[in-house]
Amino acid sequence: MSEGGRVVVVTGLGGMGLAVARRLGPGSTLLLADVNSATLGEAAHALRAEGQRVVEQETDVSDERSVASLASAAMEMGRVDVLVHTAGLSPVQASVEAILRVDLLGTALVLDAFASAIAPGGAGVVVASMAGTMFPQEADLERRLATTPTATLLDLPELSEGAIADQGSAYGLAKRANQLRVRAASVGWGRRGARVNSISPGVISTSMGAAELEGTSGQLMRSMVARSGTGRIGTPDDIAAAAEFLTGPQSTFITGTDLLVDGGVVASLAAPEQLVGSATPVPSRSSA
Repeated sequence: MSEGGRVVVVTGLGGMGLAVARRLGPGSTLLLADVNSATLGEAAHALRAEGQRVVEQETDVSDERSVASLASAAMEMGRVDVLVHTAGLSPVQASVEAILRVDLLGTALVLDAFASAIAPGGAGVVVASMAGTMFPQEADLERRLATTPTATLLDLPELSEGAIADQGSAYGLAKRANQLRVRAASVGWGRRGARVNSISPGVISTSMGAAELEGTSGQLMRSMVARSGTGRIGTPDDIAAAAEFLTGPQSTFITGTDLLVDGGVVASLAAPEQLVGSATPVPSRSSA
C-alpha cells in the first residue's frame, strides 16, 4: 500500500551513504539499503534519532531479485524522487570476483531497476571513483562496458577469471564502467523525464578510505593528495554536497555526466612536474 510523499533511496550506509541520507532525507521518507544488517540498523537508528522518517531494507545489490524488491518497495512508498547509489567494495576489502559483482554488476542492476521506478523529474546519482577516470579503456571495450545487457555483462572476456591481474585493476575497471553505464542509462532515464549522473570521489575520510590508506597503495594515495590543488583528504560531506547539487533544482540541465570530486588529484597528475608545488602562497588578511 502506498504511503505517498517524496521518497529518497540511498544504497550503502558507510560514511558517504550516511552523509547523503542525512543531507537529503529531511522532508522525505528515506529508504535505506545495505547488505549488512548491523550497519543498516545503526544508520536507521541514528537518522530516526535526528527526526528523520526512515524505512530500512536489507539489500544485496549484486542480486537481481534483491534490487528489484528494493525498487518495488520504493514505488509502493510514494514518489521516488531521488536515488543515490553508494554501495560498493574497495580493493582491500574483497576479491576480484566480488568487486566485479558488487561494484560493476550491482551498479548495472540498480540503474536498470530504478530506470522504471524513478519519478518524472527525479534524479539519480551513482558513486563511482576517480580510479575510473584514471583507468580509461580501449574504445571498443568502453562501448561494450556501457551497452552490454546487464544479464551478460560479466560474460565479457575482459572480465573472465584470470583476465584481471588484481583487485586494484578490477576496481578501476568497474568504476570506469560505472561512469560509462550512467552515461548510456541517461537516455532511457530521460524518456521518463528523469536524470542520472555519477560522482567520482577521490580519497575520502571514511572507514573504507582509511583501510585503503593503510593498504599497499596507501603511500601512493597520500602522495597524490599532497600534490593536489586542495592538499587534503575529502570528507563524506563533500560527496553529500555534490549529490545534493546533482539531485536538486540547480542541475536540471545536467545528466549523463560524471562529476569528479577529488580535491584536484586527477588535475595535478596531468600537470607538468615543474608546476607542482611551485605556487606562491597567498597571504591571509591578517598578514597582508
